[in-house]
Amino acid sequence: MIKRELYLSKLRNSYDNELIKVIMGIRRCGKSVLLKQIIEEIRERGIREDHIIYINFEDYDFLEYTEAKEFNNYIKSKIKDKNKYYLFFDEIQNVQDFERVINSFRATMNVSIFITGSNSKLLSGELATVLTGRFISIKMMPFTYSEFLELKKEKNEEITEKALEEYIEWGGMPLIYNTNNEMERKMYLRDLYNAIILKDIVERNTIKDISLLNRIIQFMMENIGGILSSNSIAGYLKNEKINTTVDTVMNYIDYITTSSIFNKVNRYDIRGKSVMSTLQKYYLTDLGLLTLKSSPIEKKIGGRLENIVYNELIARGYEVYIGKTDKGEVDFVVDKFGEREYIQVADFLSSDEVIKREFGAFKYVADNFPKYVITMDKINYSQNGIIHLNLEDFLLGKIK
Repeated sequence: MIKRELYLSKLRNSYDNELIKVIMGIRRCGKSVLLKQIIEEIRERGIREDHIIYINFEDYDFLEYTEAKEFNNYIKSKIKDKNKYYLFFDEIQNVQDFERVINSFRATMNVSIFITGSNSKLLSGELATVLTGRFISIKMMPFTYSEFLELKKEKNEEITEKALEEYIEWGGMPLIYNTNNEMERKMYLRDLYNAIILKDIVERNTIKDISLLNRIIQFMMENIGGILSSNSIAGYLKNEKINTTVDTVMNYIDYITTSSIFNKVNRYDIRGKSVMSTLQKYYLTDLGLLTLKSSPIEKKIGGRLENIVYNELIARGYEVYIGKTDKGEVDFVVDKFGEREYIQVADFLSSDEVIKREFGAFKYVADNFPKYVITMDKINYSQNGIIHLNLEDFLLGKIK
């Protein structure tokens, strides 16, 4: 079992405090495993077993506790003394009015609470209101490339030069690498996709037109790295003789991003120093899902590499935006805990024209924050204070 140190290190100092620890991420990215790793570390500190309570709300055995009152009464029945209890609630969004119950536990009991959810709006609405300043949250991603290689080492598999190609094609969902062949991998990803569509989008939002939903997702997959809007997607669907409205498309995109299958990236006006509210980009949380779709994106390696770099930055806990300049854009503006960086991504710097284009993206960025161009090239093309990084070196953290 790969220890998810990237996330454990962010949470350890909060194991015993009253802040609610919120872990959000796409279905099957490893949230349940992370909770069990936290539980194991707490056990190693000498905490008694009866002071650790774990519930997975997707387990049928706990179905009756998805009612707020039953949930509240069950936990209270487990609290036998005034010593600290450690409460772990997996997929908490399945509990009705969970916000009030969680806040009640926090306010009235000596507890440390950990919750996970597959819904990116877990911290919106009432939970955010009642818990302002009383929680910490992390966004969990599938395996990074470093974790993928760690898994290979654990399984005593040879790490070849094609390891990065495998990761680019199949993504980082932890359980996919327990499969034995391409067909099993595709079956696993198909099952994951259907579970997200059915449980996290269709059932949660009572969607009737599943065909339209799939067409929108297909279009978003085909345009990874491209600027999209509800208008542009509605226009595409209209050309395909699919009758819908801009408002419907807007709602569907919101449902899609809430399920965490895609992440929305806002644009940032570098000169005006403000986040823009229109024309976002969307990146897949796991690139393996592209293997399910017959899509031109399969040939657009640049879009895939942008997606991988974006996912790595998010896994490291950074805030990421698309940079708008007076004459164009920079792929990513990165906020590294208060420090800014700019990143441009391409497959290969295959000609003087490509080099000029990629390095020239920073021409209208008039500040001295670090600027990087990340590609697959092994040769270092750094110039004029702009640092060129090899993609694999970046993903392995050899250069932060």
